[in-house]
Amino acid sequence: MGGGGQLTEPEEPISGRAAGVYTWEEVQSHCNRNDQWLVINRKVYNITQWVKRHPGGIRVISHYAGEDATEAFTAFHPDLKFVQKFLKPLQIGELAATEPSHDRNKNATIIQDFHTLRAQVESEGLFQARPLFFCLHLGHILLLEALAWLIIWVWGTSWTLTFLSAVMLATTQSMPVSLHLLYWNHLLHKFVIGHLKGASANWWNHRHFQHHAKPNIFSKDPDVNMLHVFVVGATQPVEYGIKKIKYMPYHHQHKYFFLVGPPLLIPVYFHIQIIHTMISRRDWVDLAWSLSYYLRYLCCSIPMFGLFGSVVFISFVRFLESHGFVWVTQMNHLPMDIDHEKNQDWLSMQLQATCNIKQSLFNDWFSGHLNFQIEHHLFPTMPRHNYHLVAPLVRALCEKHGIPYQVKTLQQGFADVFRSLKHSGDLWLDAYLHK
Repeated sequence: MGGGGQLTEPEEPISGRAAGVYTWEEVQSHCNRNDQWLVINRKVYNITQWVKRHPGGIRVISHYAGEDATEAFTAFHPDLKFVQKFLKPLQIGELAATEPSHDRNKNATIIQDFHTLRAQVESEGLFQARPLFFCLHLGHILLLEALAWLIIWVWGTSWTLTFLSAVMLATTQSMPVSLHLLYWNHLLHKFVIGHLKGASANWWNHRHFQHHAKPNIFSKDPDVNMLHVFVVGATQPVEYGIKKIKYMPYHHQHKYFFLVGPPLLIPVYFHIQIIHTMISRRDWVDLAWSLSYYLRYLCCSIPMFGLFGSVVFISFVRFLESHGFVWVTQMNHLPMDIDHEKNQDWLSMQLQATCNIKQSLFNDWFSGHLNFQIEHHLFPTMPRHNYHLVAPLVRALCEKHGIPYQVKTLQQGFADVFRSLKHSGDLWLDAYLHK
């Protein structure tokens, strides 16, 4: 899983015994922090030491310890042949011939059909990015930002023009142009995440890979870690209620969400986490990229607003950006199933955790094609301009296996965020008051 570091030369095999055959029961017993095995294409690997060097981060690969990681491995690695040489020294054996290829109760037919679909998509070249598309999209973002500064440079800093400029700048930053740009160009990914957004590319990669690997799964998807501020889904509220956990008045969370969710996620929570991560991990490259964002803002705004006014202006832009980011990302996930690990196949897991928003020119532009959230999750290395081409194929496969493929309007997506929080809060209250 690219982006988190550089692959180094393979190390010597790590094995507690000679290469042999194993049962799923044996594999599943190696799922502890200091003892981790996984299976890829029926081969068993001891990744206990490798997780510390995994370019995509230690957590994302650890989430598959004791499991069949074949589908996730295929989804995240564009060049499987290249990665295989790093797997070979870690192989300690294979599954016994009597063992099924997939662990637990995963549907082998669904897995095979999705594998066939992926092969078809690859043969049609839908994993090939068009550099011109990303250059034009990035160009229009840079142009919009330049116009935002030009407005207040030329026409002044009246309240109306300052607000308009802030909205335009927040729009350029909230557009997810580079969520998976690293698969096309690592340097450009650093530029967009660091210089244009003021964040850390490595922090984002490690966090977002976990979300894609195990979406809406407690303790594995960081995006559903609400720090006790919210209870989400149908399981967590009941668990909290039964245990009489009340960090917040959760039956009112659909109301205070508007005060602590969209306004504070980026300017407060993400900001603190990003700085802490870069300093604690001594990620000086990402820190330099992030600081260049603030240096650029201050250089552009201090001549017009002064130092204090510039800080206020930047904070307001972040405030607006946070609103756009939260609504665009949460409308696809928060109203969906959020639960503990169910060990499902890739297709079923992703479809339960994601939904799409109807396609339109505005929705495509506003969401950065994340209105195709289902395809975005099923094929994380696919360039966004091809989502609409693969969507009919995915829908047909879901219909074949009776898997719900949800598509909503933009308004319904926003409203469902509110409804899901209210529903979860009501579940908590019923469990909390239950004698």
